[in-house]
Amino acid sequence: MPLHTHRPLRFFAVIPCAGFGSRAGTATPKQYQAIAGLPMVVHTLKAFAGVQRIAKGALVLAPDDVHMDGVLATHPQPVFEAVRTGGATRAESVLAGLRELVKQGAHDTDWVLVHDAARCLVTPEQINALIDACQDDAVGGLLAHKLADTLKAEAHGRVAQTVDRSDKWLAQTPQMFRLGVLLQALQQAGAAVTDEASAIEAMGLSPLLVPGNAQNFKVTYPEDFALAAAILNSRH
Repeated sequence: MPLHTHRPLRFFAVIPCAGFGSRAGTATPKQYQAIAGLPMVVHTLKAFAGVQRIAKGALVLAPDDVHMDGVLATHPQPVFEAVRTGGATRAESVLAGLRELVKQGAHDTDWVLVHDAARCLVTPEQINALIDACQDDAVGGLLAHKLADTLKAEAHGRVAQTVDRSDKWLAQTPQMFRLGVLLQALQQAGAAVTDEASAIEAMGLSPLLVPGNAQNFKVTYPEDFALAAAILNSRH
């Protein structure tokens, strides 16, 4: 009988928030830029605050972060604790968050949802849909969006070929895996891995694809801010 059947299901969250976001073209880290009247990261945290099953969260910051204290003072987050041990890469920051959760009593068999701070349009409904789909799965999974556009491969700035899109998905977050397995996967995969699912795949496991939403995009480029603001304002 699997070990996890002896424990009640528990769900934790890690939000890596230590990057600068150089592609956004902002003077300060993009997660602190205002969108629809609030810092981007606050929209992200509010979505998780709407998910009652999340027991605790780690908000992983750069050691020299000077912005988050003011944000949390204005927008308290009882579920999330700021952790100033973020690394130079996403994988390093996620590992730091996982280790902090272990220190605070999380077990290897607990579920952890890892989410990009810059995916500020995620909704509690989408997070709950991921939990519902994955909580009884042997591996875990991720929100993803089936590719709708024609996909081109490039060589020297020109089309090299058109790629079959029928089995292609855009990976999103949250991505949800057991804490112990994810710790091991990230330690083995190294700092260059760009998402948790990739690290899990490198162990020979196949994460579940859970249909997400096109609005759950990562705010990355300058033009993304206006689109995100329009969507958030439309929800109100």
